[in-house]
Amino acid sequence: ESEGSSSAKALAQTLTAIGAASVALRGSKRRETRRGLRKTQRVAVVDAEVMSPGVESEEMAGLGGGSFSGFTGSNVSQRRVVPNAKQSEGRVKVKVVYVVLESQYQASMTAAVKQINKSGGPICAECVGYLLEEIRNPETVEELRKDLEDANIFVCSLIFVQELAEKLVELVAPQRDRLDACLCFPSMPEVMKLNKLGTFDLTKLTGGPLGSFAEQIKEARNKTLQAGKPAASGGAFQDSLLKLVRTLPKVLKFLPGDQAKDARTFILSLQHWLGGTPENVEAMLLRVAGQYVPAVTPGAIDLDRIMEPVVLPDSGIWHPLAPAIYDTYEEYMEWYKGHLNFVGVPQDAPMIGVILQKSHISTKDDGHYVSLIQELERRGARVLCGYTGGLDFSLPLREYFVDRVGGTAVDCMVNLTGFSLVGGPASQDAKAAKEALMKINRPYMVSVPLVFQSFTEWQQSQLGLHPVQVALQVSLPEIDGAIEPLIYAGRDGASGRTIPMQDRVSTVATRALNWARLRQKPNAEKKVAICLFQFPPDKGNVGTAAYLDVFGSIFSVLGRLKEEGYTVEGIPEDIEGLQKSILEDPLEQYSMADLNVEYRMSVDEYEQLCPYAEDLRENWGPPPGTLNTDGRDLLVYGKRFGNIFLGVQPTFGYEGDPMRLLFAKSASPHHGFAAFYTYLEFVFGADALLHFGTHGSLEFMPGKQVGMSGSCYPDRLISVLPNLYYYAANNPSEATIAKRRSYASTISYLTPPAENAGLYKGLNELSELVKSYQGLRENEQRGASIVASIIATARQCNLDKDIEDLPEEDEDMKAVPIDERDLIVGKVYRRLMEIESRALPMGLHRIGVPPTAEESVATLVNIAQLDRPELGVKGLPNIIAASVGLNAEQVYRSADKGNLEDVSRLQEITEACRAAVRTLVAESTNSQGRVEEPNFVVQDMMSFLYGGSPWKKAIDAAGFPNVNEDDLKPLFVYLQSCLKLIVCNNELPGLLKALKGEYIEPGPGGDPIRNPDVLPTGKNMHALDPQSIPTKAAVDTAYVVVERLLERLGKDGEFPESIAFTLWGTDNIKTYGESLAQVLALIGCRPVPDSLGRVNKVELIPLEQLGRPRIDVVCNCSGVFRDLFINQMNLLDRAIKMAAEADEPIEQNFVRKHTLDQAAEFNISVRQAATRVFSNAAGSYSANVALAVENGTNVDEEALQKQFVTRKGFALSSDNPGELTESSELFKSALSKVDLTFQNLDSSEISLTDVSHYFDNDPTKVVQNLRKDGKKPSAFIADTTTANAQV
Repeated sequence: ESEGSSSAKALAQTLTAIGAASVALRGSKRRETRRGLRKTQRVAVVDAEVMSPGVESEEMAGLGGGSFSGFTGSNVSQRRVVPNAKQSEGRVKVKVVYVVLESQYQASMTAAVKQINKSGGPICAECVGYLLEEIRNPETVEELRKDLEDANIFVCSLIFVQELAEKLVELVAPQRDRLDACLCFPSMPEVMKLNKLGTFDLTKLTGGPLGSFAEQIKEARNKTLQAGKPAASGGAFQDSLLKLVRTLPKVLKFLPGDQAKDARTFILSLQHWLGGTPENVEAMLLRVAGQYVPAVTPGAIDLDRIMEPVVLPDSGIWHPLAPAIYDTYEEYMEWYKGHLNFVGVPQDAPMIGVILQKSHISTKDDGHYVSLIQELERRGARVLCGYTGGLDFSLPLREYFVDRVGGTAVDCMVNLTGFSLVGGPASQDAKAAKEALMKINRPYMVSVPLVFQSFTEWQQSQLGLHPVQVALQVSLPEIDGAIEPLIYAGRDGASGRTIPMQDRVSTVATRALNWARLRQKPNAEKKVAICLFQFPPDKGNVGTAAYLDVFGSIFSVLGRLKEEGYTVEGIPEDIEGLQKSILEDPLEQYSMADLNVEYRMSVDEYEQLCPYAEDLRENWGPPPGTLNTDGRDLLVYGKRFGNIFLGVQPTFGYEGDPMRLLFAKSASPHHGFAAFYTYLEFVFGADALLHFGTHGSLEFMPGKQVGMSGSCYPDRLISVLPNLYYYAANNPSEATIAKRRSYASTISYLTPPAENAGLYKGLNELSELVKSYQGLRENEQRGASIVASIIATARQCNLDKDIEDLPEEDEDMKAVPIDERDLIVGKVYRRLMEIESRALPMGLHRIGVPPTAEESVATLVNIAQLDRPELGVKGLPNIIAASVGLNAEQVYRSADKGNLEDVSRLQEITEACRAAVRTLVAESTNSQGRVEEPNFVVQDMMSFLYGGSPWKKAIDAAGFPNVNEDDLKPLFVYLQSCLKLIVCNNELPGLLKALKGEYIEPGPGGDPIRNPDVLPTGKNMHALDPQSIPTKAAVDTAYVVVERLLERLGKDGEFPESIAFTLWGTDNIKTYGESLAQVLALIGCRPVPDSLGRVNKVELIPLEQLGRPRIDVVCNCSGVFRDLFINQMNLLDRAIKMAAEADEPIEQNFVRKHTLDQAAEFNISVRQAATRVFSNAAGSYSANVALAVENGTNVDEEALQKQFVTRKGFALSSDNPGELTESSELFKSALSKVDLTFQNLDSSEISLTDVSHYFDNDPTKVVQNLRKDGKKPSAFIADTTTANAQV
């Protein structure tokens, strides 16, 4: 507590020193020196005096000795500056309106306008500013519209949120011709078109140097849109624009004509804006007013006396107490060594590389940077801060984080901009970012300053970080490989300044240092805690994880750690011995599964060490409580092996309590849970923590969803320990929760190899009967008899539940025409094929033991099924079908309908695919079973000499001799690369790299069949850019699924009026938004990408084009989906509201029909009634129905229904994005109109009965009880895990 106090005082002293002392911030020897802040400066008008920023009290609002009391909510009135009567007397008033993404320009604009009003010149100024996110509010929109009506100058910058860009254009465009000047600095293209400065118009420049400049800009824009990667365009475009802009002013100065003059003024204005200081902004306003505001008399403002832009160098190494901006690491270290001696930091201390945003330095809004730098140095670290003025923040890595010989100069990196490394707020180039980060090879943290919220707004939000900021500053950096999205600074609503949050700054600094120390500490001295899970709480469930042989994997890890020099002592001889050491306590037995007790923590010790113990009393009473205790001490279960502790994470604690399960929001962790993590940090003294397998409980504890505070329980529990987490590669959604809520660096592990399910018992008998029928179908006696046997056996196997119109057993098949008999047998045969070819995981995966090539055959067959047009690869079924003049999709559709000939043909194609892939595997492995890369030149020669490749011969032998070898080659080259990735062993190396304090290569999670980029495992798994989905491919597949669903339901021309749709996070990551697209398709909407390729718009498909009614959809979003895709939830809500408000007949628009009914029922507006997107409360997960059932609690069906509706009845509205409000009555009303329920399968590894979450979140029974007629709705499942989508 003394540390925090002294830190706050030191921070205040440092800020005072920087704001008031004559500290020169100059460039290198060739750069212009900047004078001290207290001296007279050459500012907007030559030799004018300005006040020191230190005396502008509003600019320091919120510092208050480190207190947070100064933070306030923002409102436009606080950004309005109006000259008083004395300042207005005899002067022309110029009104300026500005809209910006971030608030750092607020203080500079305010100070600039105040100085103009004080200066006594020919003009006075009124200004008012808006933050971009504020224009979501209809009242604010009207205020902005009114301000624009009498404005002279409009300024905006970094408008990269599509829907808000469109709103802004809608507001400004009608006023553009009336405005005297319109300055739009780098933003979306449609915003840039608003620029107006005399004759200057970027879109119309042609001929000469200016025309060349415009063409260069267009070319830069087009280059960023090439290669089908529009999402990567914004940042690259901005950087290209800025590079061009920097070259122009000197050329334009000597060009004749008004056009050149206006262009030069625009360029100078942009440079003033990038300069960012009050003096620069003042010069910009005076320059523009003097030339373009008609009311200002020409010559009244002496343009020659206005200063040229004064800007910091485009990039450099910065330190708040350094006398210069440095060009090289060596120049900086020459000064920094003396500084280290002055502050008492050792010369060999860990070096933390910090990435900064130039605009915060140039606008003097750098208090949050100063705070972290000071905190790092106070804790004994060295600091190396690089900044850049563009949006390619990899430049400091390449230029400054390496020494003269190219060695890495830092031990850990912290990006304080919050943006993706390459692209900033506009976009992302993850490939370039990954290349730069892998070269540096150090842990890469991205800490986030609040942009769209004030501190108070964030603190009061259940969701935490604003959804738009989550997409821009959490999701995108994760794709770069960023970890630990901690909030470290907030915005003061009154001044717009960024204010450090001292407790969060301290956490960021300590966590960065702990990662850096992993590089410096010898392996023999490192302490590693390995955390096992147990759920449900029972001896048989200790050490369980999805698809993972946990104890076998830990045994492998312990052995490898010992080889690497870690102090590992007393390891049992085998896996069974390791398991017994945890599960059996030879001395004591307690109620919780007879686990070994490693440590007994007294209540006094617990309360002394655990800083939040008192807060847990509300839910659990005084310690020790009743869980993980012997009644006197708190018990830590596990076993220590030298410097490795193998511990068992306690359970949630409320599994058997039905009343706790009914809570809409979850309770706190119990004392035993808190004691476990307290032991790891303070008693065992772990240097790193490894959570072992998918998944534990910590990341699902109560707290904000993203951007947690120090009072959120996941943040409290993990504290400052580096957290590594082995996570199943096919579960990126929950892995992302672990990354964001427990600050985990995930290391993906492979799911078990798959094999085809095959047939057994009655199903096998049925298959033999089908084969018999195919040979005797035209024999009237035998054929009819076999069909009767097929029907009887199919019913015994319960296939009548899956096959529509299967005849009764007593029906006489002799009287049935042969074509109808074929159809019956075809439907049975098709179902048998589906069952036989289903890919099932075999056994459990062990870390460090990749599958053999032979075990990879079924996975490769499934990979080969899919077309991959972006790679120029055709799916194998399509290639084979084309060789006999057919289309695979036609074969699928015909076979699904039971056409016996096509069912047989499909089976033949399937067998040919398997034979070809088996041949590939055989050709790619040596005698030891190891995969070897074939020489394709030699293979081509052998194919020429011997009549085709081995796989073509295999397909020939399967009955398809006319397959095109040219189509096969790219596919089998691709399959060969996939095989190498499948058998690659990177899971143990990935862990060892992390424990050495190195960068873990990022990679997508998901289904390796759909996306082989998931392979090899051992990567830091991420989800995807939420604004990139649904993709076009996902939309195309969604239309197929919706069409097949409606085909099954609409045979008599009737359509369901309402569908309850369950949305899963993992499903949408793996399929790139198929479920999202299905919902939109049912409503009759289509997603529309913006000019940067991001999906954040929807439009209604006209009814005449749709050809059917709009179907109402009630969306039940999982808690994980809510965390990952809240922006897409907004998209769905906008689509539903758009449909509800469409002026269409209710018999053709069921969304509107039901919304009108609900509006009347609840006496609310149609827009409010059009609420269809529901989930858990923020920080809460699951309906907990499965928990209640699994634990055998005495909860009746009515109570389960109440639990479901209570926990899932929180609604999201796009009119108030980011907040979920309790709306269970609306939820029940919407569900009462549902005709069927619908959800999607995740992947081939998980079927409906493998996990409980499919029924836990399924509302079918709830709907039945809520419907007035008591009718049970049909429950449908979509399976798109193969090329032939099924419903």
